[in-house]
Amino acid sequence: MTSPELARAYRDCRRIAAEHGRTYFLATRLLEPERRPAVHALYAFARRVDDIVDGAAAATRPQDSAARLDHIENDLRGRLAHAPGTAADDRTLLAVSDTILRYSIAPEHFWVFLDSMRMDIPGAPQYRDRYPSMDALRDYMRGSAAAIGLQMLPILGTVVPLAEAEPAAAALGEAFQLTNFLRDIAEDLDRGRVYLPADELSAFGVDDDLLKHCRDTGRTDPRVRRALAHLIAVNRGIYRRATPGIDLLTPRVRPAIRTAATLYSAILEEIERTDYAVFTRRATVPRHRRLRVAAREFAADLR
Repeated sequence: MTSPELARAYRDCRRIAAEHGRTYFLATRLLEPERRPAVHALYAFARRVDDIVDGAAAATRPQDSAARLDHIENDLRGRLAHAPGTAADDRTLLAVSDTILRYSIAPEHFWVFLDSMRMDIPGAPQYRDRYPSMDALRDYMRGSAAAIGLQMLPILGTVVPLAEAEPAAAALGEAFQLTNFLRDIAEDLDRGRVYLPADELSAFGVDDDLLKHCRDTGRTDPRVRRALAHLIAVNRGIYRRATPGIDLLTPRVRPAIRTAATLYSAILEEIERTDYAVFTRRATVPRHRRLRVAAREFAADLR
């Protein structure tokens, strides 16, 4: 039986997912009700960590942000060892620790995630604001994205042994993350970061100065446009590797994950539709299209 305190924690996580993850939240509505709270808890945890890393304090007092991540990891480790949390009112950690234990999620996926988040904090030993190659970027995404796909897998359930479904789940997380990086180039530049592989950009004559010029002028240089077209093709290749893995999931959850994959990949279409105007606008999938895709997947599930 869920305690009133734990029920409140899960409600808080649901609110956070509804407010900040529109595509994510819509996809979770296609899941069975009993699975949704756990998925909301994972989102709320990742969102909380992301807010610490990207908040004002990370730029002005990075040591405080690093300390907060250490506190979160120590608190979560304690809760998983069935020790009381250090902050009794920390509902996000209460919900996510319950989710981890309830679904037997490997805690290592959370430590890898936190290690990647430390790579975003200036002054941290792991800090990086540029990635020389796709291999280097994938090392970051192993924690920031692939680990989240692996966290989700026990909640969603599989029709094969878990290990067989893990490569596709990790690839789908990576595909989502690279889509975010292509969409959020301007915001990341404003934070002093570039999450695109430097060697692949340079093959098209793109460097930091050109990206900053595009941000300052609001115009996408033809060289940047060609580089983005290339990276979008790379991103679609990752989706193609990942999507067959959806059939390895429990049948009831497949429509939700197909919806998420379809809508996230549609962000790439929106970038193309606006002629790669990523420096002046944030590509989003219109609400009517999100609802149409969700309805189509739901209807397919009923057949």
